[in-house]
Amino acid sequence: MDSVIRPLGVVGGSLVVTLAVGWAVDQALRRADARHPETPLWNLLRRARLPLQLVICGSLLRGSYEQAHLARGHTRGLGQVLTLVLIGACAWLIVRVAAAVVEASYSRYASAAQDSARVRRVRTQVTLIQRVVTAVVAVVAVAAMLLTFPAMRGFGASMLASAGVIGIVAGIAAQSTLGNLFAGLQIAFGDMVRIGDAVVVEGEWGTVEEITLTYLVVRTWDERRITMPVSYFTSKPFENWSRGNARMTGTVYFHLDHATPVDLMREHLHDVLKGCEQWDGRAWGLVVTDSTPSTIEVRALATAKDADDIWTVRCVVREHMIDWLRREHPYALPRINTATAPGLAEAPDRRQATPGAEDIGPGPGAR
Repeated sequence: MDSVIRPLGVVGGSLVVTLAVGWAVDQALRRADARHPETPLWNLLRRARLPLQLVICGSLLRGSYEQAHLARGHTRGLGQVLTLVLIGACAWLIVRVAAAVVEASYSRYASAAQDSARVRRVRTQVTLIQRVVTAVVAVVAVAAMLLTFPAMRGFGASMLASAGVIGIVAGIAAQSTLGNLFAGLQIAFGDMVRIGDAVVVEGEWGTVEEITLTYLVVRTWDERRITMPVSYFTSKPFENWSRGNARMTGTVYFHLDHATPVDLMREHLHDVLKGCEQWDGRAWGLVVTDSTPSTIEVRALATAKDADDIWTVRCVVREHMIDWLRREHPYALPRINTATAPGLAEAPDRRQATPGAEDIGPGPGAR
């Protein structure tokens, strides 16, 4: 009976204590969240309840499994398994707590900040910091697990002598990966590109959707995702339409006939912009920027608060102005003149005016 009651008592007691502590901590976090609704930290910390219970249960079993005489003949193996579980649970708990703290800090900053560009910058930084913390904790946890095996300790000691050579070889082999890693940190703290920025890369316009330590995802206007190494943004030029300020100026070009009424066209452009909700009212204009023998180039200019709105403004201006020209001034649209020139139409036919050979008189020597 003792061989049955003691293991059941140890395991059952550990489970009861684990559930009780987990419930108490969860209730305490609920009350703290109700008292402090201005910060989401306490509610986010509730996500760590499961790893906390796993740590508590693993600690209790690891400290009492020998007295419970569990798995006789396999005591060392059971202890090893419990140790590995405890290390993994601690790493999981640290990652969850760190994520909650980082996310709560960002939420409070985002709710109080007025500059959207700075908010995107902070979001990019905290996201990469969170990923770095997760990677470091994972590496330390795996290393701690390996060191629990006696064979690994001897293996690690024997490899210290050749660590320098191995480090050089690994550095050369992982040159690209390490370059992307440092490029990711440079992007996060160098404020080159941020999550939510409107960028143009390789001729594609899109919004930065995700930034990791090794790659960056750009979501294009047609819902495609372009995945690029972060080293691209530190080694090649690219357009960032949201850096510093999201406001933009857009242009629309028209190729029209020389008879186009530019003044009337300028007045109608102002009327079109007044009826466009996306126009922010900062600036507008219409000028003739170039001329060719057959057409003139007219540039319409307008402003908007961000890249999405300026795209809409340009489309609205292009559509309404062309429709207005077609209805009110069709002669202003470019045409290909196929009519005969007036001077050429009045000129006599050279072939008919030229006398035939039989009408030509005798040569100079004839009499």
